[in-house]
Amino acid sequence: MAPSSSPTTPISKGRVLIVGATGFMGKFVTEASISTAHPTYLLIRPGPLISSKAATIKTFQEKGAIVIYGVVNNKEFVEMILKKYEIDTVISAIGAESLLDQLTLVEAMKSIKTIKRFLPSEFGHDVDRADPVEPGLAMYKQKRLVRRVIEESGVPYTYICCNSIASWPYYDNCHPSQLPPPLDQLHIYGHGNVKAYFVDGYDIGKFTMKVVDDERTINKSVHFRPSTNCYSMNELASLWENKIARKIPRAIVSEDDLLGIAAENCIPESVVASITHDIFINGCQVNFKIDGIHDVEISTLYPGESFRSLEDCFESFVAMAADKIHKGENGVTGGTKALVEPVPITASC
Repeated sequence: MAPSSSPTTPISKGRVLIVGATGFMGKFVTEASISTAHPTYLLIRPGPLISSKAATIKTFQEKGAIVIYGVVNNKEFVEMILKKYEIDTVISAIGAESLLDQLTLVEAMKSIKTIKRFLPSEFGHDVDRADPVEPGLAMYKQKRLVRRVIEESGVPYTYICCNSIASWPYYDNCHPSQLPPPLDQLHIYGHGNVKAYFVDGYDIGKFTMKVVDDERTINKSVHFRPSTNCYSMNELASLWENKIARKIPRAIVSEDDLLGIAAENCIPESVVASITHDIFINGCQVNFKIDGIHDVEISTLYPGESFRSLEDCFESFVAMAADKIHKGENGVTGGTKALVEPVPITASC
């Protein structure tokens, strides 16, 4: 008689602490952490919360997340919770206004010497290669400083360089994926042929949680460059027009227009304009090769994993804008010939 096989012991997932879980990107990462069965802890700033954030926290708790109230810039407190909850991985998704608070977080992780991985608040461009004008540059300088402190600390790290969120890239909106593309006029940046990579938020969360358990990504920048989601502004405009079966007038937003908006220093609009300039004028997502010893492209790590296509994402935008599309609002009518012309841009503040 053959010996009976012993039951398989489930692999224990590392404990994850997420800072900034109620933010735009933090919500995607938290959902993915919970869904992949990582014991998930959320560091939430104490005090009153707006109703939407309170609802988000409640939902995460109902799914099994453990909420810890406290501030990230209190070194002793952070050390205490990292030890008490035996945290393995720390993921920061804090907003631009708090980026330097991560320096205290790094000091706490350095002190306890048990953290297996730290993912700082990046989730965009490779800030060591991108070169936006001010005021976007100031934010990138802070992210670069955080990188250097992490590297000097000896805490294992991974930088998530996921490029652009899957959406129409408005030059004056921080979270464009919450809006459908325009129906009245499509702004084309420069000549409209510089390409960028677009990634759905759920894919950002999914691949981030793959990375934290993957030793191949320790002390590396992980770049998201899905070939099927590489589009220029002109291609995005055509994609949207095909989805709604209508032509929409196109208007050129020149390099000088974007630089002018950035120079107005209206926050956050000018930050978005400066980064939009870096993407669609400078080509900061596509103007370098991933060939450094500290760089890896996500598709080479997980060749069997697919990304949600931008075409599918735009189907969701059609549903968001369905009422206006069907009513023909904003002067959008079928059969109209596309128009490309310069458009004057004025500051919004």
